[in-house]
Amino acid sequence: MAVGNFSTANQTYRLLMGNGLIYSVPRFQRDYSWTEEEWDDLWRDIENTLSPEGESSHYMGYLVLQSEDSKNFDIIDGQQRLTTLSIIILSVLANLKKLIDQKTDAEKNQKRMDQLRNSFIGYLDPVTLIPRSKLNLNRNNNSLYQNYLVPLLPSPKRNLKVTEHQMRKAYEWFESKIGSAYKTGENLAKFIDQLSDKLFFTVINVNDELNAYRVFETLNARGVKLSSTDLLKNYLFSVVHAQKADERELQELDNRWEILVSKLGSESFPDFLRTHWNSRYKFLRHSELFKRIRDSIQDRESVFKLIREMEADVDPYVALAKPEDELWSSDQKAFVKELRMFNVRQVYPVLLAAYRKFPPVEFTSLLRAVSIISFRYNVISNNPTSEQERIYNTVAEKISSSLNSFSEVINELRPLYPTDDQFKYAFAEKQLKTTQSRNRRVVRYVLFKIEKKCSGADYDFDSDQYNIEHILPESPDISWSHISDQDQDQLIYRLGNLTILNAKANRSIANGSFDEKKAAYSGSEFEITRRIASENSSWNDERIADRQRWLADQASSIWRISQLI
Repeated sequence: MAVGNFSTANQTYRLLMGNGLIYSVPRFQRDYSWTEEEWDDLWRDIENTLSPEGESSHYMGYLVLQSEDSKNFDIIDGQQRLTTLSIIILSVLANLKKLIDQKTDAEKNQKRMDQLRNSFIGYLDPVTLIPRSKLNLNRNNNSLYQNYLVPLLPSPKRNLKVTEHQMRKAYEWFESKIGSAYKTGENLAKFIDQLSDKLFFTVINVNDELNAYRVFETLNARGVKLSSTDLLKNYLFSVVHAQKADERELQELDNRWEILVSKLGSESFPDFLRTHWNSRYKFLRHSELFKRIRDSIQDRESVFKLIREMEADVDPYVALAKPEDELWSSDQKAFVKELRMFNVRQVYPVLLAAYRKFPPVEFTSLLRAVSIISFRYNVISNNPTSEQERIYNTVAEKISSSLNSFSEVINELRPLYPTDDQFKYAFAEKQLKTTQSRNRRVVRYVLFKIEKKCSGADYDFDSDQYNIEHILPESPDISWSHISDQDQDQLIYRLGNLTILNAKANRSIANGSFDEKKAAYSGSEFEITRRIASENSSWNDERIADRQRWLADQASSIWRISQLI
């Protein structure tokens, strides 16, 4: 299927490697990294597929290729799988060579070996009569592959890069597995014959890096994780390489890149790069990122400038997802913890820009302010994030260029701060279903904050000593029949129906009547819970609404930015 500047098709491994096509791993693409765990998974899949009761085929996933001439293809995603399959073919050839050397059906096995090599490993160029490999690997892997694995020569065991050791071990691992399973030349050839027809890929062919990046973004959005990080790396390194950089410079760039990627860990590199970019320059959406990078970074100076700027931002970016990170002071940890709990990331560009520019005191003030804004705007008011993201990025760009203090920044953030009336209205109507773990944490956080305002007591809202108490229970007994089933569904998770209670007391009253619960409430250590017993003779929709309005009044004075009143 052809669509615009890319096409898709399902292809077997035999078709993929046929017809004189050449596949190359871009020079600066990541190294071979599969380990025994991945080898064993693939081997088991192959064994299951080739067994008499096995499936008719085995799906190998997406393969993203880039080509302008339909003959020479760069492997944008899928090199680990293609390299490993090539190593499997070479392992079969090595076992055929052993049979030939042992004079076991030598003539037929030589023909088998030549045919399999021509079909899957390399062929004789009809013009130059020079053997050509169907697969070329990156700068760190190709030498071992072409000089030792392809000609079936013993690989050196010393002075190899880590990735070369990994390829050598893969070759030896598969050679042993195949040699144990297939003893004759006929069976070895049959293994490859069946394998090549039963393994298939979804092949996506694009004509340039920009379309490749768009494919990555589309598939990643659908849950298929492809490495747009490798595509970005390859582009940046190719820019430096094109300007005649020496190997030491490329190696330094490679080391610094790997440190960046390793620091991010489970965080997505493209997400970091976009946040980094938006903290310094005009707002970009994910779909625009690669094009802007390609248009802006076109010489070695700009590549190294980008690397330096990313190095400056990576530690605070990672720490924003880790409230206990040593980067933060004790005050800052509390606000980072709140942002993490609220799951608000749109503010990250502003925080990166401010971290670079402001002294710690002003940065801490901004952290507190954006936590309050996030609580008002996102958690309680549930306002749309698209406009919020754009405003945050505009402010981040201004911090990088012209805003020099917290007071200037906070005025720019005024459109994201719901007024007290707006906030109280949203709070008074808020439901948070505590069957969801994030909502449970937010409810505990809110109730303990209000308790602190009322009593001055500061509790650990994450402590197992305390539970959320649903005054109208989640599973009400007959004593609650004065509230209809339909109304119960609407009332149970309203904030006015929720309080905090010692875990033991919470278990003892369970789903009891309101009169039974009042006795436990009146003896509670929490003022907001004692108030329920002292101020209410019954519990219904009106009492819940009244209490929620009272909670909203307390909340508006807790989550408040005085400069924006």
